[in-house]
Amino acid sequence: MNGIIVAVIGLAVFALGYRYYSKFISERIFRLDPDYVTPAHRYRDDVDFVPTSKFVLWGHHFTSVAGAAPIMGPAIAVYWGWLPALLWVILGTIFAAGVHDFGTLALSVRNKGQSIGSLANKLIGQRSKILFLFIILILVLMVNAVFSWVIANLFISFPTSVLPVFIQIPLAIWIGYAVYKRKARMLVPSLLALGAMYLTAIMASRVDFLQIDIVQYFGGEGSEGLFGLGAVNSAFMIWIVILMVYVYIASTLPVWKLLQPRDFINSHQLVVGLAILYLGLLFTNPEITAPMTNPGADTSWFPLLFITIACGAISGFHGLVSSGTSSKQLNKETDARLVGYFGAVGEGTLALVSIIAVVTLFSSENAFLETYSSFAQANEMGLNMFVEGASVLASGLLIPTEIATTIVAIIVVSFAATSLDTCVRLMRYIIAELGIEYNVPALSKTHVSALIAVIASGILVLLPEGSKGFGSGGYLLWPLFGTANQLLAGISLLLISIWLKRRGTNYLITLIPMIFVMFMTLYAMFQQVLFEWSWFGTDPSMLLFILGAIIFVFAVWIVLSAFTALSGNTNQDDFDKNAK
Repeated sequence: MNGIIVAVIGLAVFALGYRYYSKFISERIFRLDPDYVTPAHRYRDDVDFVPTSKFVLWGHHFTSVAGAAPIMGPAIAVYWGWLPALLWVILGTIFAAGVHDFGTLALSVRNKGQSIGSLANKLIGQRSKILFLFIILILVLMVNAVFSWVIANLFISFPTSVLPVFIQIPLAIWIGYAVYKRKARMLVPSLLALGAMYLTAIMASRVDFLQIDIVQYFGGEGSEGLFGLGAVNSAFMIWIVILMVYVYIASTLPVWKLLQPRDFINSHQLVVGLAILYLGLLFTNPEITAPMTNPGADTSWFPLLFITIACGAISGFHGLVSSGTSSKQLNKETDARLVGYFGAVGEGTLALVSIIAVVTLFSSENAFLETYSSFAQANEMGLNMFVEGASVLASGLLIPTEIATTIVAIIVVSFAATSLDTCVRLMRYIIAELGIEYNVPALSKTHVSALIAVIASGILVLLPEGSKGFGSGGYLLWPLFGTANQLLAGISLLLISIWLKRRGTNYLITLIPMIFVMFMTLYAMFQQVLFEWSWFGTDPSMLLFILGAIIFVFAVWIVLSAFTALSGNTNQDDFDKNAK
């Protein structure tokens, strides 16, 4: 099979889904009103609630949800063959992710910009809300640990990417002030900033002095570093500390100062990156050498495929972004279609090219099977295989391999960093909300909640030890991230279904994907918690067992409460009363 044919099929289905299905949902199901006064206007404070152009907001939303996961998940899942991964990405994006992301955004906008966790109180009761908030808190904590781990390791593996990534921060702050204080337009400055980043990337690829290689500063991999640690572990610790300081500052600044302009730059970066990869695909015209299916897989695709590819098919984290930050910046309610549904389509496009980059990389099917010899090996090699495969595609545009590799690494780091500080901001909101709920006023203070979020995230990524040695937290948590993430998506779809039913609207478009996602995820989580992570399992881990068991019990409780609410009365309650 030719890689171009697969890309054309996928992109055509995405285009049809946005053109027709999202329009149907917007007009007939969610009934978006262009005159509705959105929370960004009603509660404007120029810190979190800021009316924003739909294109700028799409840039924030898209890059916040398009972290490393839509690359890692598909790059791992091709272990079962490229066809199952491709089908789940395409169908999941159109019928699950688009509906979920769009729905959580619309639901939040109609309810004062409240997060999906807070809305559980109105929809299924106070106790379920608290349980849901704790699930979300555990999930965002895991996201922080996983993405911190990914970024730190990428900085160590690709030191040429460090300087271009850090140059983006002052450029974004400058753009923020120019746009919101001097009323300048964001497009041209953000394109210039992107150009400066890539120029720096080219220079760093050619000039050793511009490569921030902390391992080499300690004398190389075999050298001793800080506190008796080796050079690599010391570099990892330093990067985690730097990242935690950064996300603390980023998550407490007003969104217009750093979050929006940096995400707008990253949205261009994503468009440029996707253009490079798809144009490179056109010029290289590669054949898919990986098998369509892998009957010799040592781990069954059912149900693990549907949690391995989360972002890129459907992801509960997207609902947190939709209802946590995007809903507070939506200028018009009708903008939700572009921001929510098209944001999901954009991520599906990234997942699609991730699959193609990996399955066209190898010289033969045997070479693929040798690298993807087991599911554990797929988890180990997936991200690096994407970087290598993407570099090969980029070479079709005559971009030198070392420069292409640096640019791809910058793209992955930038998206992961965007998701990281957005997630820390979300975690700050949740901690503050729990502080109000349990009458602990100190927790509702911005810097207190942000500090707790940052310290907890740093501890979780640094302290656990595993096969990766010091700082294995993010690596260890990755298997639980998939199931917890999909549980959150299923619960969010269930809440949207209850809301639609109470509005007297057809709720099958959210109920059907909810049933599918919840069945697959609960089945997978039950297997993992009981037969893998428990003390008599095949791969015991008390960290995963305890966190997984808590999430599983909480999720079952919430689902039972939600189905009771779904089968109950259809009164509108307090929803949509502030419509005009």
